[in-house]
Amino acid sequence: MIAYGFLPRPIAVDLAKVSRGSLTITVEEEGKTRVKDRFVISAPVSGYMRRLMLDAGDFVKRGQVVAELEPLRAPVLDPRSRAAAEAEVSSAEATLKATEENAHARAADAEYAKENRDRIKNLYARGYVSKDAMEQAESEARRSQANLLSAEAAVKAAQSIVDKARTALLYAAEGPNGGKTVPIRSPVQGRVLKLQKESEGVVNSGDPLVDVGNPENLEVKVEVLSADAVRMRRGTPVLFERWGGDSPLMGKVTVIEPGGFTKVSSLGVEEQRTLVIADITSLPEEWQRLGDNYRVDASFIIWEGKDVLQIPAGALFRQGNDWVVFVFKNKKAELRRVQIGHRNGLTAEVVSGLAGGEMVITHPDESIKDGSRVKPR
Repeated sequence: MIAYGFLPRPIAVDLAKVSRGSLTITVEEEGKTRVKDRFVISAPVSGYMRRLMLDAGDFVKRGQVVAELEPLRAPVLDPRSRAAAEAEVSSAEATLKATEENAHARAADAEYAKENRDRIKNLYARGYVSKDAMEQAESEARRSQANLLSAEAAVKAAQSIVDKARTALLYAAEGPNGGKTVPIRSPVQGRVLKLQKESEGVVNSGDPLVDVGNPENLEVKVEVLSADAVRMRRGTPVLFERWGGDSPLMGKVTVIEPGGFTKVSSLGVEEQRTLVIADITSLPEEWQRLGDNYRVDASFIIWEGKDVLQIPAGALFRQGNDWVVFVFKNKKAELRRVQIGHRNGLTAEVVSGLAGGEMVITHPDESIKDGSRVKPR
């Protein structure tokens, strides 16, 4: 009785059965839906955009006007600037008046020179004046005519300056100027996905205004680790879960982008990722509630087996370079080396070392040794 009392008690353990069944290896990442053909309508020129009369979700036809641009409006003048503009108008008007008077004087000179030339010309024909006097009168007439033309051109220039000064003051006083608008039309038929700018205001050339596309033609973009992306191929099946519906959606990979990028995870670790694009192959009636930029959980099926001998991954541990497990046999723990194939986070495929129906110890602690007495918990 004393010897029996000092015998080690059996260690309580959790057991799992080696069984056959289906095994799926997946890569799970978060993804977002997006419209396949998305058109960003932008401003072709700088201008003043009128308020958009569209809402997100509205249907638009090809060629329909979605926005209108007016010419840029003149700035509002403060009292100091207005006084300066009025002074510019007065100065321009005074200059115009001076040039007009100068033109009148030049016209009188030109008329006198012309009459004088005609008189000298008659006298020369009668032999009363010399040829030199006649040539001087001709030259003076041409010079006076040139001065007149120059004065008239100066009057036109001064008038333009007056018009410019008056225009600046006029439009600053009246506000928006009337001019032809620039219509911006939709290049395709679809629905308004997003209004980049709704209220009226100044826009620059190239500024995005409206996003248009067909929300019924969706795809899913997923950022996956580059090490997982090399295990995928075009046509890899995908399962979309936790998207808001009652059942998962089916899909398949269409594009694995060849370029990667660095992204910092929530734990502050730099990860090399790449973008994988997948189509939704389920019937559209099943996912018609999905929209652009909605969140989904994507499970890429990397490998799938139907009749696979498997054990829980928690039963495995390393001994050197080998995988080993404790087999529950004759109420004792038997250490056994095994060869493992495919694994996911919960289950591992057994290639050799175990037979179906055997029981293995899951999550063994350091107190369990080869030959230790154990009992089911």
